[in-house]
Amino acid sequence: MQTLFFVGLIMVLGSFMKFISHRAKILNVVGYLILGLIIGPEVLNIVPQHFIDETHIITDLSLSLISVLVGANLRYNILKEVWKQIVIISIFEAIFTFVFISSIFYLLFDFLEFGFVHNYRLIISVIFGGLASATAPATILAVIHELKVKGKFSSFLLGVVATDNAIALILFSFILIITSSIMYSGSCAYSTVFMIIPTIFLTIGVGVMGAMISEIIDRIFKPQSNIKTTSTLGMIFLVYSLSQHWGLEPLLASLVMGIVMSNLSDEFYLVKKEFDYHLKDIIFLLFFTISSMHLNISFLLSMPFVIILYITFRILGKIIGVWTGGKVSGADKHVQNYLGIALFPQAGIAIGLSLSLQNEAGFEVIAPIILNVIIATTLVHELIGPMLTKYVLKKSCECNIDK
Repeated sequence: MQTLFFVGLIMVLGSFMKFISHRAKILNVVGYLILGLIIGPEVLNIVPQHFIDETHIITDLSLSLISVLVGANLRYNILKEVWKQIVIISIFEAIFTFVFISSIFYLLFDFLEFGFVHNYRLIISVIFGGLASATAPATILAVIHELKVKGKFSSFLLGVVATDNAIALILFSFILIITSSIMYSGSCAYSTVFMIIPTIFLTIGVGVMGAMISEIIDRIFKPQSNIKTTSTLGMIFLVYSLSQHWGLEPLLASLVMGIVMSNLSDEFYLVKKEFDYHLKDIIFLLFFTISSMHLNISFLLSMPFVIILYITFRILGKIIGVWTGGKVSGADKHVQNYLGIALFPQAGIAIGLSLSLQNEAGFEVIAPIILNVIIATTLVHELIGPMLTKYVLKKSCECNIDK
């Protein structure tokens, strides 16, 4: 009863917050984050901690849909002229961000108040580097939907976000296996690195199979689009949960499923339209409100240097990586100069990866530190990020509303 009560309360208060956000001319996603912080345990404590601890199903449901929809933007017929640029830019910005964060955390480790875990200097540094590579697809997707943006730049941006997160998930998987090996044996054998390769291929296989089965079912229900939407949503949840159960990468599987479905089916846009009209606002409201309830204000205030360093060097890595990748690939000047700024948001995927460390043997000491830093920086990323993304999208002149 209590869980349903608090979900209902969030939705009612979220409706008021959406109204206030519109009047205040701020993005809905920012309003939802502020709402979550106010009614969560850190401020008014209207929504208790035990509810937040029991909301994994809501965040998993949201992330599965968001990952599929981000992947769905990698349509070959739309991006065929720029897909090489997208891949090159994504690789450069992910690598630059990883190197920037890992290097600065390793070099300044003694000044970052991590003294009691000094033996984990290299491990903590590379884990933060891997997490920094991820971008928040939900935030960027929410801003694009809210501003009704449609055009080449926004498609390019979503293409980079999808590719960027695929790289981040694979990179983090490699880092996790390598650091686990170092923790147990003090070194890392080459055979250990190759352990992740079957996992990545199996994850991709699950995503592809899910998309193909969904397409077969859709053809059975071809005359009735509403049934098609229901079955597709069901397959999305099945792919995500089975990937999770089998120890694969559920976010990557969902992202691959979205890519395959959008390229395999000429009518996937009908499902996407249903999401835009009926599910989008509810999913974004619940996801962002609950995400901000994880934030720890006391930690945010106790380790300001760590947070400033992470945020500063992460966005520098994104901007310089995009600019370098854009130069190498011959991308448009607007992409080179502005796309890196639009990649500032970071939330769900980074938090989800940080949470996964809590269940890893050997990470008991450092997992809470990493989670708290990521959650604390999420407040800044998600409050400032949507505004930066909005600024960049406005510069692209693809917005259909003036907000």
